[in-house]
Amino acid sequence: MGDSSEAMGAKNPWFPTCKPGTEHGSQTSHLVWVTQPGGDRPPPASSSVKEKKHLMLARHRQSLILQAVRSDGSARVSDLTQRLGVSDMTIRRDLEVLARDGLVEKVHGGAVLPGSPASHEPGFEAKLVLERPEKTAIARAAASIVTPGTAIAIGSGTTTFALAQCLLDVPGLTIVTNSLRVTNLFSGTRGLDGTADSVVLTGGVRTPSDALVGPVADLTIRSLHFDLLFLGCYGFDVNAGLTTPNLAEAETNRALIRVARRVVVLADHTKWGLVGLSSFARLSEVDVLITDDMLPADARNQVEEHAGQVVYADGMMASQVSRQSA
Repeated sequence: MGDSSEAMGAKNPWFPTCKPGTEHGSQTSHLVWVTQPGGDRPPPASSSVKEKKHLMLARHRQSLILQAVRSDGSARVSDLTQRLGVSDMTIRRDLEVLARDGLVEKVHGGAVLPGSPASHEPGFEAKLVLERPEKTAIARAAASIVTPGTAIAIGSGTTTFALAQCLLDVPGLTIVTNSLRVTNLFSGTRGLDGTADSVVLTGGVRTPSDALVGPVADLTIRSLHFDLLFLGCYGFDVNAGLTTPNLAEAETNRALIRVARRVVVLADHTKWGLVGLSSFARLSEVDVLITDDMLPADARNQVEEHAGQVVYADGMMASQVSRQSA
């Protein structure tokens, strides 16, 4: 009988045996695993075990995210990635799950508690650090369609500000803007031909994002005309269109759109599905939408059906899809 057990143990390094002195049924048996050389690893976990472990990790991570949002009232994706040691895409997926459950509300760059006011508008500096690589790629793609010697308008925002930085060496531009940051950027600069660009500041009331809005700005804009208008937005959505948390800024953006020959919107992928307090344009009113290549596939299908042309910026490269060819 002992030989039989030894033989089975030799065939199967994970064969359980009893500790010495516990062979009799009247005593409590303590099973131990006897391993042979090379058999010091446990059997591989089944796929179901791995799935359960992954699910537990995701739930634990989502619990920590929810704690952060409830503690501070909001949480940024960049902070959560550093704190939890995972990618921003993983955090965004976790936020999607929490948002579907009604536990948080997604906003640009992170999440807030449900019921936070849609009129909340982050300051310029707070938005400047978000999605920098994507904004740079979008700005370069936008700058490539600007022709020297033309009249353009640049709205307020961090992505449009990145565009303005790319236009400093383009000669002979006339720039209409309601952005104090853009005006300051071009103040005293000269193009490659030695001539200074002409900058027209609309005037108006200043917002937290350093935009000038209101009746004064709107009145100035109505008397002007320009070849290209570059606008940013708080969020873009197939139903709500382009939105902003600021009512006055929405009206000023509408005034800009009315006098522009072509409307170009700059919006990175994190703004898809976000809806602010006020809509200022439908997607069908956008001649060119420039976003980055991380925009989800379902969003691509929807924006390509409505916007005249969609450009996906990726580093120095950009791919284009027009509504006519889609």
